[in-house]
Amino acid sequence: MYVTHLHLVDYRSYAEIEVPLQPGVCVFVGSNGQGKTNLVEAVEYLATLSSHRVAADAPLVRGGAERATVRARVQAGIEDTRSLLLELDIVPGKANRAKLNRAPLKRARDLVGALVVVLFSPEDLSIVKGDPSERRRFLDDLLVSRGPRFAGIRADYDRVLRQRNALLKSLSGRTGRVAGADVAATLDTWDEHLAQLGAELVVARIATLTDLAEHVADAYRSIAPVNNEAQATYVSSNAVVADPPLGRDEIAEVLRVRMSERRGEEIARGVSLVGPHRDDIALQIGELPAKGYASHGESWSLACALRLAAFRLLRADGIEPVLILDDVFAELDITRRQRLAMGIADAEQVLITAAVADDVPVELGGRRFRVDSGTVTPEDEGDD
Repeated sequence: MYVTHLHLVDYRSYAEIEVPLQPGVCVFVGSNGQGKTNLVEAVEYLATLSSHRVAADAPLVRGGAERATVRARVQAGIEDTRSLLLELDIVPGKANRAKLNRAPLKRARDLVGALVVVLFSPEDLSIVKGDPSERRRFLDDLLVSRGPRFAGIRADYDRVLRQRNALLKSLSGRTGRVAGADVAATLDTWDEHLAQLGAELVVARIATLTDLAEHVADAYRSIAPVNNEAQATYVSSNAVVADPPLGRDEIAEVLRVRMSERRGEEIARGVSLVGPHRDDIALQIGELPAKGYASHGESWSLACALRLAAFRLLRADGIEPVLILDDVFAELDITRRQRLAMGIADAEQVLITAAVADDVPVELGGRRFRVDSGTVTPEDEGDD
């Protein structure tokens, strides 16, 4: 799949702009602060309903505007001329509104899956060096890309976790009854929801990471200039990882038992201590864990390998994602730039941002756009 047309209204720095795109490589070149990342972020947001730069929606709306609109025409493939029109109104403080082929959707997340992207950015270094939440987010985003229904499971799990935490916090330092309800029965209800949704999430995570592992090893070998092995394995805080893997019902039962065992501690601390929200992914290069031991270059190579592996896994699933590289080549040395370029050259569409045109390997070719003060001009037009 690829984007043929991008239309933004009151998004970030753009009052309104339309950008025609094409399959293959599209490079947006401009000095920092000119708006090139805003373009690719809009494509990312339309696909995932999230941004790699901010957690809230408010910064996405141009100052003084009430809402932003992102609209894109997406073609199924180079040989498949079917197309979809995706539209999203971003309204801070309210539910975003989405349309597919101009028909309103019940929920914005129903748009997920119509466009699939894999995005590389400097922030990806946090997957290797940051907290477990960064690695969980990477894996969960990939789950949703492979199966859009996991967007609902993920949202439902987060909702149950918030409500269970609120109940635990209200019980902290208390016993007996709360708001006229039996504490044990109330917690039992939330425990069951958490166990069922958590088990489904864990099963999918482990299966996806198992499928991803070989791609990670291959991608790291293709990028890094040294011959070290990269590994990614699932680490459960609840002892649900086994060989052979446990099924959903078995994992749910483990979670129920763990919650029962730690109920007193959870009430005392006012927080849920059991569940996949406390799991991690162990990343390793050679014999050592990447976090704390890998050099900057090794960490960058591993971060890129994880994204490249995600791209390859999606293609193995029959999904052709749009690749987005946001100011990535500036972070790599010449050898890694060329190796990464070789790994993505056959993607159906690659959107690249760069402050310096020479940072992008010439082997990638493609069409280039100059971005300057909110204007986007194809290079061939500017050279006439």
